[in-house]
Amino acid sequence: MSKFNIITNSKNWMESTAINQLKHISTYKGVIQATGLPDLHAGRSPVGIAVITENYIYPYLLGGDIGCGMGLFDTGIGIRKFKMEKWQSRLNYIRELGDIETINPYAEECPIHDLGTIGGGNHFAEFQRVEKIFNEEEWRALKTDDNILLLIHSGSRAYGQHIMNRFTSETGYDAESPEAAQYLKLHNNALLWAGRNRHVVAGKLINRLGYGSDAKGLIDCNHNFIESSENRFIHRKGAVSSTNGLVIIPGSRGTLTYIVKPTGDKSATSYSLSHGAGRKWARSLCKSRIKDKYDRNTIRHTALKSRVVCHDTELLYQEAPEAYKNIGDIINVLLEYNLIEIVATLRPLITYKG
Repeated sequence: MSKFNIITNSKNWMESTAINQLKHISTYKGVIQATGLPDLHAGRSPVGIAVITENYIYPYLLGGDIGCGMGLFDTGIGIRKFKMEKWQSRLNYIRELGDIETINPYAEECPIHDLGTIGGGNHFAEFQRVEKIFNEEEWRALKTDDNILLLIHSGSRAYGQHIMNRFTSETGYDAESPEAAQYLKLHNNALLWAGRNRHVVAGKLINRLGYGSDAKGLIDCNHNFIESSENRFIHRKGAVSSTNGLVIIPGSRGTLTYIVKPTGDKSATSYSLSHGAGRKWARSLCKSRIKDKYDRNTIRHTALKSRVVCHDTELLYQEAPEAYKNIGDIINVLLEYNLIEIVATLRPLITYKG
């Protein structure tokens, strides 16, 4: 098996900068396999990668948002109770989720002040409904009712950045070193906190809509983390594990989200799958390219008739669907390589950013 591999096809656009970044990483000490997934794109370190090392770890590959990922929740709210205008109005009253007070029941483990917040950038919360079920047995094992779903994309917030600031060496750390042991301990705490944060965010939004039901977690997928097994370490930056059951693969706002079952030869992709569509444009370019297509109102509507609640118009342009790859292209690559089976697709209703 090649030490460096890219999972793509001729229809899937992929920038050369990101490929070259990953090629460089494949030469690092201890790296035994470096995989670029279909959503690969450039960043401080490339996003959409899985890197397996032996006896060595590289915290900087993950960046500061340790535990960033997707949590899918059953809201307990029946689809018939969804009222677009009413829900949009209530969510519009929330300038930032941090404005809603949160009592941190985990303070001794994770003494972080921004529990229950999403963050900026591509983070979001999205109310969804089932669009189509492809594998009835797999889906019904997960969910049997017709309640509205809530997808949360967030991570460990300031906690992960605090950890990253202590481990900035691009040359990495020997796995037996005190630094590696300390980092992995803090890293695991950040994963725990990120999952709890997503749950708290879901509860806040459901309660703000006037429903007292607690969010029921269905799937939780980290996509910035290190998974270890003895002396081997899988570094995932914008990638999810293909060994822990069903996986969430969302597109940009206003596109379908895919629930998939990993299949095929998992070792060929460093035991990982894509985490989403992947950026196509730099944030600084977005507004100039589409400013004549939208105004401050139409940019809050999508092609699938869903709505977007966000008080930052600049962010809406930066996160416009045009700034991302086509999620259908990403899914088709994974299907072509026999890496997934589609279980269901989810349709957006309202996306909240803030």
